Amino acid sequence: MDPVRIALGVEVGGDRLVVIAGPCVIESEAHALFMAEAVREITARLGLPYVFKASFDKANRSSLASYRGPGLDAGLKVLAKVKAEIGVPVLTDVHEPEQAAVVAAVVDVLQVPAFLCRQTDLLVACAETGKPVNVKKGQWMAPGDMKNAVAKIHSTGNRRCFLTERGVSFGYHNLVVDMRSLPLMRALGVPVCYDATHSLQSPGGLGDRSGGDRRFIRTLARSAVAAGVDALFIETHDRPDEALSDGPNSLPLAELQQLLEEVMAIDAIARKSPPPEP
Repeated sequence: MDPVRIALGVEVGGDRLVVIAGPCVIESEAHALFMAEAVREITARLGLPYVFKASFDKANRSSLASYRGPGLDAGLKVLAKVKAEIGVPVLTDVHEPEQAAVVAAVVDVLQVPAFLCRQTDLLVACAETGKPVNVKKGQWMAPGDMKNAVAKIHSTGNRRCFLTERGVSFGYHNLVVDMRSLPLMRALGVPVCYDATHSLQSPGGLGDRSGGDRRFIRTLARSAVAAGVDALFIETHDRPDEALSDGPNSLPLAELQQLLEEVMAIDAIARKSPPPEP
């Protein structure tokens, strides 16, 4: 498995756990800059590579009335400012093939949302930019079936791909995480990331929006790192109860450093004795 280089000192699949973190959606320029700087300070203290994450558009919100974000043009201006002023690489979602090249001109990683992980045109368009592509595994997908998404990206000649586990649908309004999926996806020859916060969504659970249960973020994050991952994806917010998207499953910013300290200790042990490949 070859590491996916995102920026200088940031490699998913390298010798250190990469942290991908930020608010679910861009709420304002000031808030994005504040969050990026706050998380950068924490990860810098701990010596962890960091990628800022926020969406310019949440095209799959439960309700038409839900806040989606500032949109493509305004959102990319914010992400460009985060990258320039805070000095960290950035990741954002791409929902349509036509967005890929425009977004790639600004960000360091293109992310394909879980609901769109089988969309051939979108996967190919993202890969053709030459940028790293993070594909989230669909909530209905078996881990081994993600080989087809990887093949679509590799077909362009772009080998800079990694996969993210974010839970599997289990009845209505609930997700579960099968930790076996992590080594199974890594066996496809690509690095693997674990999404510790979307895994705790309850999709549509509040009727016109998704609910969630942030109490178990630490439990699942520690379990995934013990199982062996290359990156940890965390939606975090300074005031999660007031967040404009995914607040119920977002980690309070005040708890981020403790969680990262815990998973670093687990990661150090896991890397000494990696789990056998399936």
